[in-house]
Parts: sequence; structure tokens; C-alpha cells
Amino acid sequence: MSVMEQMMGLMMGRMSKEDKEAMMDSMMEKFFAGISPEEKQKMMTDMMPKMMEGMDMSQMMPQMMMGMMSDGKEGGSPGMKGMMGDFMSGSSGDGMPSMMAQMMPNCIRMMMPRMEPARRRNSAEAIVEALVDEGSKGLSADERRAYLNALSDVLETAS
Repeated sequence: MSVMEQMMGLMMGRMSKEDKEAMMDSMMEKFFAGISPEEKQKMMTDMMPKMMEGMDMSQMMPQMMMGMMSDGKEGGSPGMKGMMGDFMSGSSGDGMPSMMAQMMPNCIRMMMPRMEPARRRNSAEAIVEALVDEGSKGLSADERRAYLNALSDVLETAS
């Protein structure tokens, strides 16, 4: 372990949760100042498995997603920007729903193999229910039927 790591360990051990959060905000801005969006994406991909250890994503994910997509109006955190500052500003600019549509399949691919079969099944059921219920809101009868048929086709070809 380097001297810097030892010093950081000592310092972090003595800090309160509030102090750590305040320090994180200021340090993130400085740390990511010279990093390209591609480098940020690779760093997030590499860090995600370590950050997710011991977390129950089947409980956290729906609440987190609602908060991020609703700017906190649905009882979650105040949007991705509130949660991560300008860290994600390298995204395509199409907004949160577009970014989440790209991220969610990858998150699911990463978390499902790490779950016990029973929890995996429960999580999959919750995800499919959300796709059916929320994904068909606001669609006309014909659009809803086409949407549900597309989901059904995916499930049938997987069996």
C-alpha cells in the first residue's frame, strides 16, 4: 500500500459521513476535470462491480430510476445531475430516458448472474411487470398491442 493510500485511509477513518460527502463533491469536480467522456465511461464500468457488492439491486433499482428520471419529484434522489454533478455530462444529450434505456440492459446483464436463482426470478418478474405496466402507459390500443407483442416475441424466442 502506498503512503498516499495509508494517509487517505487514516483521514477517511476520522471523518463523519457528512464530511465525506462534502469532500466527495469538491474532489469529484477536480478529479474528473481532465478526463474524457470515454475515460469516464470505462472507469464507471470498471468500478461498478465493486460498488455494487452487498447491495440488493432488486429493491434499490426501481426507486433509484424513478428519482433519476423525475428530478426527485417521485420521492427519489434529485435526478442524475443532483446525484453525480456534471460527471455524466458527456452523455448523448437525449435526456435521462434515453441514457437509462441504454444503461439498464447492461446493468441487468451485470447484476443477474450474481444473484441467487430465487432472487433472480423475483427481480425478473418485477422488471417485466414494470415494462408491461409503465411501458404501455399513454399508448393507443394498437400501439399497446404492438408493444406487448414485441415483449412476448422476446420471451418466446428465449425459451
